[in-house]
Amino acid sequence: MAGLDEILNMISAQQKQTEDSIIKAAETKAQQIIKEGESKAQTAYDEYIRKAKTQHERDYENSRSAIDAEMKRRLLSCKVELINTAIEKTIRKLKDLPDKDYFDLIVRLAEKHMQAGEGTISFGSSDLKRLPADLESRLNEKAAKSGGSVKIASGSADIEDGFILSYGLISENCSFRAIIESESEEVRDIAARELFRQVE
Repeated sequence: MAGLDEILNMISAQQKQTEDSIIKAAETKAQQIIKEGESKAQTAYDEYIRKAKTQHERDYENSRSAIDAEMKRRLLSCKVELINTAIEKTIRKLKDLPDKDYFDLIVRLAEKHMQAGEGTISFGSSDLKRLPADLESRLNEKAAKSGGSVKIASGSADIEDGFILSYGLISENCSFRAIIESESEEVRDIAARELFRQVE
């Protein structure tokens, strides 16, 4: 019986050792699985955060770009409106000049457009009613410098201000608005510089 007990004890000890080894191996494997799972979870989380951050930054940049573009569009629209308003005020100011200053300006403008030959200068109905008596002679003094002459048309032209200067079949509209529109880019550049030079 002693021999049997010894064998049983050996089997029991061997079984316990085997069980301990299995349990230890299982625990080790479990810890490894847990660590791998935690590592994968952390990697997945980090990747998610990275992508979310990248997307957030992209969305932020897109939003900022859209806002910047809208602000620039509104600023440009505002500048254009201010320039147009300044031009309209300038035209109104020219129209409202006292008669002497107004027709002095007319003479200076007409001189710049005069040429050789016989010309005719036409005015709008409101200006015809207030023409200075010496205007035609003053205009002819300027016309003579170009080897020409000019007479004032008896009929009115379809303009609000300024004049129309004609040589034969060729007529040039020198109303204030027409002059500004013919030089619109330069006029608007000058107006923009004057209006926004402090901002720039």
